[in-house]
Amino acid sequence: MSTPTATRLHAADASVTVLSNTPSVTDWARRYFGSWWNAFEVPASSVCEGPLVTADLDDKAYADLNALVTACPHDEVTYAKARLLLARDSTGTITGVSPEEGLAYRSEQLGGHVTIAGRTSEQLALATARIAREMIRAALLRDGWTLLHASAVVRDDQALLAFGSKGSGKTTTALLLASRGAQLLANDRVFVKVVGGELRVLPWPSAAAVGLGLLDALGLYDVVRERLQAGEQLHPTQHQDVTDALLADRREPLWEPGGKREMKVQVFPDQFSTWFGMELATGGRAAALLFPQIDPSAVPAVVDGSRTLGEDDFMSGATEDRYPDHFGLAYGINGGGSDLARAAVADRLAGLPHHQVVLGHDVAANADFLAKLVSDI
Repeated sequence: MSTPTATRLHAADASVTVLSNTPSVTDWARRYFGSWWNAFEVPASSVCEGPLVTADLDDKAYADLNALVTACPHDEVTYAKARLLLARDSTGTITGVSPEEGLAYRSEQLGGHVTIAGRTSEQLALATARIAREMIRAALLRDGWTLLHASAVVRDDQALLAFGSKGSGKTTTALLLASRGAQLLANDRVFVKVVGGELRVLPWPSAAAVGLGLLDALGLYDVVRERLQAGEQLHPTQHQDVTDALLADRREPLWEPGGKREMKVQVFPDQFSTWFGMELATGGRAAALLFPQIDPSAVPAVVDGSRTLGEDDFMSGATEDRYPDHFGLAYGINGGGSDLARAAVADRLAGLPHHQVVLGHDVAANADFLAKLVSDI
């Protein structure tokens, strides 16, 4: 049996500790969160209270929890794109099993302690990072933060937030601005809270999905290809077809069966700095809103429009299609924040400059346009 190790995560006033019998799990948490949050090793013997994630490689514990769930009434849901069987008992304990991933979860103490038993170290590390992040989210939501569906960059503590549905250009906007010297704070989600007279923002650490075409246009394709050829790896959620395309120097977009969704490169948070030389921001003050859209034939420009912030811009309801709170971590608070917090943030954001922009497929022109726009805000 390996000696237990522990990693503690901090974001604003929220914290969670990850404890594991598998060092690669706690190492993974420090790597995944350390670029945007505070993540550091602590003595395992010092861990005596929650919030806590205990994550162990343990075939027997997995088998026992799997038998428990399948033997009693349970629901079947989807969590992080995987099938999850969920059972609840009279004490409020929630037990879940993801058979295809070889993972079992047990949420106790009203979400203050989640135990995960895994059959493989990589799946266990991925699941542990997800649950630890969700426990931080739950604590921040209870403290009045909201979670918005937006990308964000920061200059001189001023954060520019880009909003839009999937495929609207949020990630493109953030990466273009980061390539011109802005600090990258978020590529898809961002925490926002009214603090005194301003809106503070915090990152939501996550792997970033970047299309092969955008990667090439940003001048980063060869960087990634050379790193892969040298034996380094991207995030394991990346489809093998994307890895094969990179190694074969194929740069055209790849599509899922049916052609509705592009299969993209999955970049670890720390790889933005170590591979691409971009700076990352750990916080900032919301200063302006962008609403981008992509039109391949367009010249980049500010366009007329009346787009404003709506409920769909918060990570709640149908917008939160990936990480619903199945384990009761947030005590029933909406995934995007409490009603009061969302209303307060929406009201303050409404008073900031709004810019609706169209971007074409000339990446240099897009970057020049966005950099000039940001400098004038």
